[in-house]
Amino acid sequence: MDPKNLHQLAHWPSQDIVFCLAADDDGSTLYLGSSDANVYVFDTAAEKPERTALGGEGHQSYVTSMVRCGKTLITGGYDRRLIWWDLETRQAIRSIQAHDKWIRRLAVTPDQRRVVSVGDDVRCRVWDAVSGEPLADFSDHNATTPHHYPSMLYAVAVSPDGTKLATGDRVGHVALWDAESYRKIGEFEAPVMYTWDPKQRRHSIGGIRSLAFSRDSKQLAVGGIGKIGNIDHLGGPARLEVFDVASGERRLEIEDTKKKGLVEQIVWSPGDDWILTAGGDHNMFLTFCDATSGERVHQDGNGGHAHGLVHNEDFSKIFVAGHQRVSCWSLESNDG
Repeated sequence: MDPKNLHQLAHWPSQDIVFCLAADDDGSTLYLGSSDANVYVFDTAAEKPERTALGGEGHQSYVTSMVRCGKTLITGGYDRRLIWWDLETRQAIRSIQAHDKWIRRLAVTPDQRRVVSVGDDVRCRVWDAVSGEPLADFSDHNATTPHHYPSMLYAVAVSPDGTKLATGDRVGHVALWDAESYRKIGEFEAPVMYTWDPKQRRHSIGGIRSLAFSRDSKQLAVGGIGKIGNIDHLGGPARLEVFDVASGERRLEIEDTKKKGLVEQIVWSPGDDWILTAGGDHNMFLTFCDATSGERVHQDGNGGHAHGLVHNEDFSKIFVAGHQRVSCWSLESNDG
């Protein structure tokens, strides 16, 4: 898998914003969470793919995150609800009010037994992935910023070895948790990812938008945006920081002024030798960095903003969710 082989295979335009997606094992079927409050199934192998909305009582607002657990899809949205969907019947089977404010991100444990959610109520909550039973509710994050505006939890991640959770908030604070006891075991600070504008908008923006543990669970990548000059256009450098989990040492600080905007999702390569980030301002980026040196290996992108991505095991298919489009990319060589 050579990042320099990255090329676009297809893109499918739409009228909505696709905030999140999931895929079956081979990437032939996608599930999309939309700004129109629907959850769609999408057959990428069809000659002319068309979306089909999943049935039953769905969301009432933006669908912002989803995880797939076998034949079940779990989605969260701005309506504060988690909804379980049966992927065989394509119907909603359970809906619960999970948070007091908007849900921002979901994660699933490696054994697919628990789902973790975070939201604007600055709570991290854990749920039984099968029954929907609440298992834990905790936080180490302040409800307000230092400038007395509401904070929120934008990001959550589970380590691949299943032993740790990480949560990240608006002001650049990351908390590390034991995934069994839910006891806090560490913290990291990324304050550059928080911008306070006291003049133009009196507004605090930025924050930790993405978290990802390395495949060996020894490092944590933190994504967001550097200091913002133009808040109306996310006029700040895309920013990535990498921490050693055991020591708390910040190993890397990477800023990209060529492709600006929020780092919305982070993916480590199977060998932890490179890191893929996706995001943007009004132009989407896919950026690969060397995980040791931080040097940019390759970069590409197109119009719109990337909210998330999903890939199959060999990166022969990388699906990117964005403004008015879903695109498909690949790391396979396209020679010939």
